[in-house]
Amino acid sequence: MGALACSAVQPFTEPRQKFESLITYLGSEEACSMTHSDLERELQTKGMDLLRSLYQAHLDTRGPGEANGPVSGADGIDRTRVRVQGRGLETVFGTVTVNRAGYGADGSKSLHPLDAELNLPPELYSHEVRRRVAEEAAKTSFDEAVESLARNTAADVPKRQLEQLVTRAAQDFDTFYQRRRVVTEADVGTGSVLVITVDAKGVVMRTEDLRESTRKAAAKRRHRLATRLSKGEKRNAKRMATVAAVYTINPFVRKPEDILRRLAPVHSADQEKRPLPEWKRVWASLEKTPEQVIAEAFEEAEHRDPLHQKTWVALVDGNKTQIRILRKLARKRRIKLHLIVDVIHVSQYLWSAGLAFNPEGSPELETWVSHRFLEVLRGHASNVAAGIGRSATLRRLSPSDRKPVDHCAHYLLTYAPYLRYDHYLTKGLPIATGVIEGACRHLIKDRMDVTGARWSLSGAEAVLRLRALRSSHDFDEYWGFHEVCEHERNHQALYADGKVPATTRPQQRPRLRLIK
Repeated sequence: MGALACSAVQPFTEPRQKFESLITYLGSEEACSMTHSDLERELQTKGMDLLRSLYQAHLDTRGPGEANGPVSGADGIDRTRVRVQGRGLETVFGTVTVNRAGYGADGSKSLHPLDAELNLPPELYSHEVRRRVAEEAAKTSFDEAVESLARNTAADVPKRQLEQLVTRAAQDFDTFYQRRRVVTEADVGTGSVLVITVDAKGVVMRTEDLRESTRKAAAKRRHRLATRLSKGEKRNAKRMATVAAVYTINPFVRKPEDILRRLAPVHSADQEKRPLPEWKRVWASLEKTPEQVIAEAFEEAEHRDPLHQKTWVALVDGNKTQIRILRKLARKRRIKLHLIVDVIHVSQYLWSAGLAFNPEGSPELETWVSHRFLEVLRGHASNVAAGIGRSATLRRLSPSDRKPVDHCAHYLLTYAPYLRYDHYLTKGLPIATGVIEGACRHLIKDRMDVTGARWSLSGAEAVLRLRALRSSHDFDEYWGFHEVCEHERNHQALYADGKVPATTRPQQRPRLRLIK
């Protein structure tokens, strides 16, 4: 094995020269003639170049990273041949070069202990660039993310590469939450009500990434006009994402009249301040089935309350599939689950029905709805359904006029077991799905519902995961975990027993010469 010669050039000579040059520039006539904003922009450009130079100098002091012992791969082959190999690294300061010792053997891939020490990614872009990419892509479109990176860093990341980095950035999402549930103790001191809430939201997808049934239906769809869509037609089919949230909250005992007052356009100033959700986690998935996502919600909830000592609540908007899955999983896990249908959906059905009897915007309509809504809140949903049906018959409404009345009555009767609001309010349970509706809006509509956008499944799933991490305030913790996972799979996994040999610094061996 040969020894590697170290450079005799002082690595920080260039950055020192750049720094002195920058000081000279700041005192120059050119700089003194600038406005403050022009000077800021020029300093950012020159400062980035200085930081890149400092970064490069530091890497030169670390290299070439000779192994302080034998280098043996996970394949059991000892790498005995060594030579310096260079690779690029795109950082937020610009492109630098990492010269490191590569250890090889016939027919085997070279190993680089310094790569492991630095936790370098296999591709060009540094983990910090990847973090910036993940944050930007979670907030805005890929095109705008490319522009933002160009404005705020010296990294050059084209759009296609950015999309690939986003997918890689989100790959440890499931593992992060699974491991965190294992190693973190159950929450203490949180509210006694534990809430699971789920919903669904559609995302326009590329045809090949639609679910099979949706793809077949889209293929059979024929548009009536050749040059435009007619009323009610859709250009693109959607794939439904299941959205879930889990949180704890303190009980908030109320009366039906309190709910009616709170739904008024103007709230009274003396209303009691309601408790806020605690330790809220939200997420969504296009890849997974509703049952898989809801099962994850139960796992997250059981992590918080493993002994089932809290009051468990499931809030839904009336989706029958979700209700069936929630009931099934609650029985399987022997959990007493209070399944509640959103009270706002009930009020919307009542308003639609009320228009069959009263003019829109009239005081009579408001009185009609308020009276029946209060009765539903008192636990009399079935009576209200029967009453409005009889009223429609007595008034001899036409089939088209009474259609919203029948829909409302059917809704109240169908979901009567989940509309026991008198019982829920007495126990201080939440009865509205505002948390999950906000999650649908933030995770999906605000980012995914872009005019003209058609998502790939992998890209959409990655963006949903990154937005979920930010919404749950877990992004920073996740990123630290992600970099640990990157080290495990990109470096430790390549070495025998997962042990990367330590490296020798150049200053520890001041002069080495190449032996041929």
